Amino acid sequence: MEIEEFGYKQELKRSLTLTDLVVYGMIFMIPIAPFGVYGYVNAEAPGMVPLAYIIGMVAMLFTALSYGSMAKAFPIAGSVYSYAQRGLNQHVGFIAGWLMLLDYLLIPPLLYLYSAMALNHLYPDIPKVGFILAFLVSATFVNLRGITFTARMNMLFLLAQLVVLGIFLFYAWNALHNGGGNGELTLAPLYHPETFNFALLMQAVSIAVLSFLGFDAISTLAEEIKEDPGRSVGKAALITLAVMGTIFVVQTWIATDLAAGMGFKSADTAFYEIAEIAAGSWLATLTAVATALAWGVAVAITSQAAVSRLLFGMARDGKLPKVLAKVHPKHNTPYLSIYLVAVLSLLICYLFIDAVDILTSLINFGALSGFMLLHLTVINHYWRRQKSGQFVRHLLCPVIGFIIVAAIMYNMGVDAQKLGLIWIALGLVYLFFLNKLGASTALPDPSKG
Repeated sequence: MEIEEFGYKQELKRSLTLTDLVVYGMIFMIPIAPFGVYGYVNAEAPGMVPLAYIIGMVAMLFTALSYGSMAKAFPIAGSVYSYAQRGLNQHVGFIAGWLMLLDYLLIPPLLYLYSAMALNHLYPDIPKVGFILAFLVSATFVNLRGITFTARMNMLFLLAQLVVLGIFLFYAWNALHNGGGNGELTLAPLYHPETFNFALLMQAVSIAVLSFLGFDAISTLAEEIKEDPGRSVGKAALITLAVMGTIFVVQTWIATDLAAGMGFKSADTAFYEIAEIAAGSWLATLTAVATALAWGVAVAITSQAAVSRLLFGMARDGKLPKVLAKVHPKHNTPYLSIYLVAVLSLLICYLFIDAVDILTSLINFGALSGFMLLHLTVINHYWRRQKSGQFVRHLLCPVIGFIIVAAIMYNMGVDAQKLGLIWIALGLVYLFFLNKLGASTALPDPSKG
């Protein structure tokens, strides 16, 4: 199925392979993501961090299956926005895109802020804004050069993170089996009866899920994949999720057993305190710096690429200013969208520099709401319209995925829910004016031809 069948021209450069997609997803998900959020997950589910990650992985598995299903039907840029507008209707599609914007637009500034805080703690003489600007400029430069250059940089960053993770696992494993913490791997991190509380556990899952956001961004690159983009997106999402879920569980399991009986100074530094127990202050510093660079450089590059493609897809359909759909004549990148993301990121960093927790909650609200609409899209497009007859793939799995994501959202913080609903209300107002201006036009759908 060619992109021209959807009424579009092939403007973005097709250069990505399945390996590139998996690397992109792994970088976006950050192999060492638990380094930065371990303390926050542990605060809600003390001693059961691996359990929160396992539940999060299962939840995202069903979402990955739904992404794979819709990518086969509509192998175009735009992620949930493109799927919902064709698989449900245009109005719901716009709201899906609006929700994913809340997710994607806020991820780059969140990454810059986390990284700036980590490095400012180590180098207090350099202001946070200095680190933010350095990370922002580097990410923008790499993305402007094109997706091939971005993919090459991604591979280097991934290898560097895996090396640091390997060093931590080596020393943590030795420290554990030399009498640290529980003295060995135990089942305690999977169930701690003294502290178990289902509602709090689901709140922990809502934080841990942040580490899994990224496999979905693979779908935004559908128009830049060389071979069979429909199948490649779904396959890459599942591979990435399985690999990264395993990595998250392994590192948090060892860390939790090693940390048995510890009292952390701060949720921000919890993992680095565990690293210090494992091998001393040098490992604590190494993990902190690695976290800052992974979040501020590597993931910032991939997240900026993802949101620029979402803006490109919505602008191309007239849902955002058309100028954002302009493609660079040399590098074949949506360069004006990339510039806009950079400017907005700087503004958001300024507004939320002391409210990182609110940013995190809003990102999760946007992503999880979009995932719920994705599951409904699979059911409507395949089960109701196409009458596929595939009960498990096109009805049971999306229903289970919807219920799990809804449960996580229900147990999310009230402030995040309120702010998220305000964002939806703003989107509905914007959609009303779009319709008044006649911007909501019918879109070509090859499945009906």
